[in-house]
Amino acid sequence: MYRIKTLNKISAMGLSRLNRDRFQVGDDLENEDGILVRSAPMQDYVFPDSLRAIARAGAGTNNIPVDRCSESGIVVFNTPGANANAVKELVIAAMLVASRDILGGADWVQEQAHTPKVDVAAAVEKGKSAFVGPELYKKTLGVVGLGAIGALVCNIALDLGMDVYGYDPFLSVDAALRLDRHVHVVKEVDELYKVSDYITIHIPYSSSTKDFVNAEAINKMKGQVRVLNLARGGLVNDEDMIAALESGRVAKYVTDFPNEQIATVKNVIALPHLGASTPESEENCAVMAARQLQDYLLNGNITNSVNLPNVCQDWSGIARICLIHKNVPAMLTQIMTTLSDDHINVENMTNKSKKDYAYTMVDVNTRLTEEAVEELRAIPNMIRVRVLNH
Repeated sequence: MYRIKTLNKISAMGLSRLNRDRFQVGDDLENEDGILVRSAPMQDYVFPDSLRAIARAGAGTNNIPVDRCSESGIVVFNTPGANANAVKELVIAAMLVASRDILGGADWVQEQAHTPKVDVAAAVEKGKSAFVGPELYKKTLGVVGLGAIGALVCNIALDLGMDVYGYDPFLSVDAALRLDRHVHVVKEVDELYKVSDYITIHIPYSSSTKDFVNAEAINKMKGQVRVLNLARGGLVNDEDMIAALESGRVAKYVTDFPNEQIATVKNVIALPHLGASTPESEENCAVMAARQLQDYLLNGNITNSVNLPNVCQDWSGIARICLIHKNVPAMLTQIMTTLSDDHINVENMTNKSKKDYAYTMVDVNTRLTEEAVEELRAIPNMIRVRVLNH
């Protein structure tokens, strides 16, 4: 029986994917084998020796100490694309409220309606010009990051009659195939900056993307540009954005990650982290996270891990050995030599690496003794050895 600890409220639709004959699920379990989490901070979380995987029901994993997980042989999963439609729809809403002062106009109407002796209809006709703004039609949208969300945004913006430019230095073949052929994919982000009336950011947050939008980047953009950040707060330098708003170079800034500094600034539209806040998105993320966690614990397969390579292998033996190790030379040789010395025949094997770490899955035609497992664990640079029996 595998123990799965939940650190946030996880959609029942996702939890129902975990076979209750094989999994015990709860928020008060100890010595857990797996964790399902959304936004709960885990930087100081004490990992039990039993913990093998963490599945994040969402795309970002900055609340999880991924480096520490890798060192401990803990697989970290996320759910890319599960919330893509929800974020895409919010991007469209964000562009509209950044163009036409819909929010300000709605608030103003309420003020008129709650003011004694005001003829609301007459006031509206007289005051509506204060909330005028441009249409999206025939404007240029720049999309930074062309993954699951960025591709959807590009394609729907074309349907709205916009001219669309996209930039992604790590554009995959799958992502490229999702893009409409009318999207202008540029090799340098500066090309996108200089032509875009609207810019929306859809890249992961890391040390290399921190302050991706800063004073230098903003100075390369068109004047009166409207910037949207529904990805991660740290991607935009708040001080530089405030200066650009005050100078008028940026007309509006929509952020889904407000703080005390940015939320009260004029021409900032601050949303309460609504990107994936739909019941459909929460269900999609929970289902994907639960399935990935279950497949890893039961079968050793890895899909959508942020710290280890994707590896999926059909069962072809009596036992399966799952090995997490450093990505260094001669590891496969040592693994195979150890098995050969113990007269263990290999039926099938897959090995893949991701940066400093690698994952090897070996199907064998016999049960493994504890002595053989300990010999594998003793190989230098081996991090974790797990044996599954078919």
